[in-house]
Amino acid sequence: MTTTTTSTTTSEAPEAPEAPVSTIGHGPYSLSPEQLEEFGAELDAIRQRVIADLGQADADYIRGIVKAQRAFEGAGRALFYLPPAWPLAVGALSVSKILDNMEIGHNVMHGQYDWMGDPGLNSRMYEWDTVCPSEQWKYSHNYIHHTYTNILGKDRDIGYGILRMDEDQPWKPYYLGNPLYALGLMTFFQWGVLLHDLEVENIMAGKRSWKDTKHLHRGMIRKVRSQTLKDYLLFPALTGPLFPLTLAGNATANLIRNIWTFNIIFCGHFPAGVESFSIEETEEETRGGWYYRQLLGSANITGRKLFHTLTGNLSFQIEHHLFPDIPARRYPEIAPEIEALCAKYDLDYNTGPLHKQLGSVAAKIIKFAVPPRPSRQQLASVTPLRFFTRGATAGDQSADAGARPVAVCEAVDLMREHLSRAEIAKDALQHTVEAGAEAVASVSGIVITAVRDVAHTVGGFATEVFEIRDAARRASEENRLED
Repeated sequence: MTTTTTSTTTSEAPEAPEAPVSTIGHGPYSLSPEQLEEFGAELDAIRQRVIADLGQADADYIRGIVKAQRAFEGAGRALFYLPPAWPLAVGALSVSKILDNMEIGHNVMHGQYDWMGDPGLNSRMYEWDTVCPSEQWKYSHNYIHHTYTNILGKDRDIGYGILRMDEDQPWKPYYLGNPLYALGLMTFFQWGVLLHDLEVENIMAGKRSWKDTKHLHRGMIRKVRSQTLKDYLLFPALTGPLFPLTLAGNATANLIRNIWTFNIIFCGHFPAGVESFSIEETEEETRGGWYYRQLLGSANITGRKLFHTLTGNLSFQIEHHLFPDIPARRYPEIAPEIEALCAKYDLDYNTGPLHKQLGSVAAKIIKFAVPPRPSRQQLASVTPLRFFTRGATAGDQSADAGARPVAVCEAVDLMREHLSRAEIAKDALQHTVEAGAEAVASVSGIVITAVRDVAHTVGGFATEVFEIRDAARRASEENRLED
């Protein structure tokens, strides 16, 4: 963490220097240690006031959302029996999956409703309608992400191990595919969340082996198997000859949920103005400092009440990062207080409409796909190549001879930064193929195992049905013979 010291003067006599002011991140924000603790104390007071006020209204709200989610799912499943109503069926099922993922699953697994004592809304028992096991998600999200929010090297949600989303992430040719990777992650977001804990990027870098993730495989396979069986076999089979339409509808609903979730999450974490932090900056972080980092590392999305409900109120990402265990329905009511507090301490409250936040996220994805360009000052400070390729003897005798090795090194470094397009393309293709092969191998292994288990289960069920039918036939024949 860096510190700066400022001083002021008057016409009468110089004043004593002010106390050092701590700065965090890359932004212009600064608070003294005393202000930081006051800031934290005010946020603690807001949190305690809301917790003390929790009651029947909050319980009724979440139970009402669960009831609505089940109604949408039931309507969607029923409408698949009417082919002309297929779009309506997909729409209803998509809303059901979005509510389950955002307003119910995410928030319940944060422990926001544990105080109710309802087993169906308990963070330790809840399982959501997605391929990622809840226990694995709670570790990577609730603990890792919310504890180390936007700390490079600790928070793996920065780019999800796939994308370059921060200027301090070293550029590699692999990142030329940033826009394509983002599109793929958005399309298959639930699968990206599933594979997040495998830390494929660390395995490729040699920091971790596949054996280190073995304890995760069983849970992954079990959840993939159950989700695949439900969405792509059992429910389609229940519609008989409409099996293909129902299967396509379920897949479309999952796709819509993936796209929606990806965009809401990325707009809350990666739009312009959101800060990142180094490990060194946060080594001696206090409670007030933690609040400060959560504020700077998040952004909100403006919209109407229905929009906020469909986001799980994660459109108030700032409030969520400050108070992840408070029921999300309370975020809209405390947001004005948080914004006023930011104004009091001269801190930026990052908020904007969806199109603005989404546009800035897209711009960052594209910007960080290409290598950073050296500034004009950097270019001007490097001695031209002709300095050491022409008149070498004369240069050795000049007063600048001692500067030549430095100039050569700087020029070589600059040349390395400016690889030819062909070299960049070659490296990008190589890294992309390697990364793709590793990812495909991992996904294929898990999916194949799950599909095999599904096939085994269905085959066993069919065998039992046939055996029951044969037993009934034999019993019928024996009864007929006795008669």
